[in-house]
Amino acid sequence: MSTNVLYDAPGPKARRLSRIISVVGVVLVLALVGYVLYLLGRPRVSANGAVTASVLDPSRWDILLDRNLWRNIGAGWLATIRAAAVASVLAVAVGVLFSFLRTARTAWVRVPTTIVLEFFRGMPVLLMMLFILLVFSTGAFWAVVLALAVYNGALIGEALRSGIAALPRGQREAGLAIGLSPVRTRFAIEFPQAFRQMLPVILAQLVVLLKDTSLGYIVGYVELTRRGLNRLGTSYGSTYTFTLFAVVLVVYLLTNLLFSYVVRVADRRTGRRGVLARSRRRRPAGGPGLPTSDDDSRRTAPSEGGRDPRP
Repeated sequence: MSTNVLYDAPGPKARRLSRIISVVGVVLVLALVGYVLYLLGRPRVSANGAVTASVLDPSRWDILLDRNLWRNIGAGWLATIRAAAVASVLAVAVGVLFSFLRTARTAWVRVPTTIVLEFFRGMPVLLMMLFILLVFSTGAFWAVVLALAVYNGALIGEALRSGIAALPRGQREAGLAIGLSPVRTRFAIEFPQAFRQMLPVILAQLVVLLKDTSLGYIVGYVELTRRGLNRLGTSYGSTYTFTLFAVVLVVYLLTNLLFSYVVRVADRRTGRRGVLARSRRRRPAGGPGLPTSDDDSRRTAPSEGGRDPRP
C-alpha cells in the first residue's frame, strides 16, 4: 500500500512507460544537437558560387586571441553592470513606494496607485525606454535605467504587497499596541518580514532586469550586446558574426549564472533553513530546558532521600 497521500506509487507498466519516454527524449535531444552541429560544420555557398568556411572552422575563431576584442567586451560588460546596478537600486525603492501606496487604507491613494501600477506592468519595457528617451531627452543611459526601474519596481511592489498580505494580522496589531504609528509599523515591522519572505522573488526579478539591459541596444546605449555585435561586427566583418554572437552569449550566461548563485545563497541564508541553522548554532549543548554541565546537574538533582537539599 502506498504511503504517499498525493498519488499512488507507479506500477510496473507506468515505470516501463516512463523509462521508454526518457530514452526517446534523450535520443531526440541528441539527434537535435547532432543536426545543429552538422549545420554549423557545413561550408556555406553563396549565390555567386563563393565558398565560406564553416562556423566551426578554426579560421573563424582566431579573433579570440585579439586583446582588442576582450577590451571591448569588458567595456560593454561594465556598461551593462552599471545600468543594471543603478536600475536595481531604483527598482527596489520604487517597489517599496508602490507597495506602501498600494496597501494604503485611503481609497483616493490606493485606487490611483493601482491604476498607475497596472499601466506600468502592462507597458512593454522597450516602448517605455523609447518614450523616456523621446519625451524627456534623458539620454540612452537614463532611458534604459528609468524604464527598467519603473517596470521592475511595479513587479517588486506587487511581490512586497503579497508578502505583507501574507503576514499574520497580529504583527500590525502588536506594533499599534506598543504605540507605533501605522507608518512606523509598516516600515519597522511589516516591510522587513515581507522583504525577507519575498527575497527570492525579488532577486529573480533583478536577474530578469539584468538581461533586459540588452534592450538598450535599440535606444543607442552602448552595452554588451551593442558593443559586441554592432561595433565589433563592423570592425571584424561579417565573417566573425557568429563568433561574436557566441562570445556575447557566453558572457551573459556566466553573468546570470553568477547572479543566480548569489540568489540561491541569499535564499538559503535568509529563508527558513538559514533561520533554523542559526538557532541550532546558538542553542546550548544540552538543549532547551536540559542541564548543560555537571554542576547544573548537581544543583538540580535531589538528595538521596528524595528530598531537595535546598532549604
